[in-house]
Amino acid sequence: MNNSAELLKELRIDRTAPAAPGPAAPRRWLWWVLGLLLVLVLAIVAGIAFGRGKPIEVRTAPVVAIGQDSASASVLDASGYVVARRMATVSAKITGKVREVMIEEGMRVEEGQVMATLDPIDANAQRALNAAQLDAARSQVVGLQAQLRQTEADAQRLQQLVGRQLVSRSQYDQSVAQRDSLRAQLATARHNAKVAQDALAIADLGVDNNVVRAPFSGVVTAKAAQPGEIVSPLSAGGGFTRTGIGTIVDMDSLEIEVEVGEAYIGRVQPKMPVEAVLNAYPDWKIPAEVIAIIPTADRGKATVKVRVALKAKDARIVPEMGVRVSFLEKPVDGSEKKPEGVRVPAAAIVQRGQESVAFVVGGDDTVHAQALKTGIEMGKDRQVLSGLSAGQTVVVEPPATLKDGDKVVLAGDAGR
Repeated sequence: MNNSAELLKELRIDRTAPAAPGPAAPRRWLWWVLGLLLVLVLAIVAGIAFGRGKPIEVRTAPVVAIGQDSASASVLDASGYVVARRMATVSAKITGKVREVMIEEGMRVEEGQVMATLDPIDANAQRALNAAQLDAARSQVVGLQAQLRQTEADAQRLQQLVGRQLVSRSQYDQSVAQRDSLRAQLATARHNAKVAQDALAIADLGVDNNVVRAPFSGVVTAKAAQPGEIVSPLSAGGGFTRTGIGTIVDMDSLEIEVEVGEAYIGRVQPKMPVEAVLNAYPDWKIPAEVIAIIPTADRGKATVKVRVALKAKDARIVPEMGVRVSFLEKPVDGSEKKPEGVRVPAAAIVQRGQESVAFVVGGDDTVHAQALKTGIEMGKDRQVLSGLSAGQTVVVEPPATLKDGDKVVLAGDAGR
């Protein structure tokens, strides 16, 4: 029993005992705060390290030597249209009713080929009248020639008889006057016959004018008239009268017409090589050459027209097609100085402070900022005189956060 009481006394709290030292509790809280700060610092350091290690997704482009190939030597890009230098809307020379049309769209015609005929009833009637007048004039000439031969013979006989004093002098003079009169009439008749012959030739032209022929070889691109319609070169009769039979185009005269901005026309020179790409055939590159620069500008559009000759003839090239052209550098021969530097996309060059910089991709996918000395603009590219060499790879449109030493990955490879 006493033992139990003693045990209970030991379990009793002695409230009269002195309290523990005060600084122990605050010191415990201080350790907790320091631990939390250490965890935050470690998390920040880990985040920075993880962020540096993640590659940045970029697009790249190769550095190409200037003049290395025709595709990379463009100094100016522009757009234009295919036009025909030789094109005609063929019409009749006279007003008349169409009797027959012998052409269709897409048909090839040769020079002088009949395209259509008009109703020739009036022209045929006029020609028949002129032919009859010519026959009458010729008949009159024949009659006067016979009379003149008779009077000349009479005058010759009377001249002999006058010498023998067998007839009077007055009879002889009368015969000579009649002979001279017939000679004058014969000259007039011959002149009238010549006039009638010329009138018949004009009537023949009138008949021929009812036949419409191709002025040159080409392809028919439009058929404008139908049998029974009235055609006229003067468009008589308003909207009810056609002005042409059809339109033909000489496909060998096709060329490109380009409008170049005034600010860039200095880059274009005659005989300059050009690469043309039709909008309809984007994979077909057509060699071409600058023919001439038209010496006038369009005030409204601030452009100058340039004519470009196509060096390839193909049935796929038709008038009014849209085309994109690249004006190329002239080829360099041994006597000319080769162009300096390399060319890179203009989007690969950025400003970092006062310098023009390009980010070069190394073998370990790490970029290095390279200061550049740039030259002229070359279309969408830029000439670089120093700082880069052909064969290197640069980042196109580098992000503002990209720095020297960052790791990158191509845009196509990031998803994989």
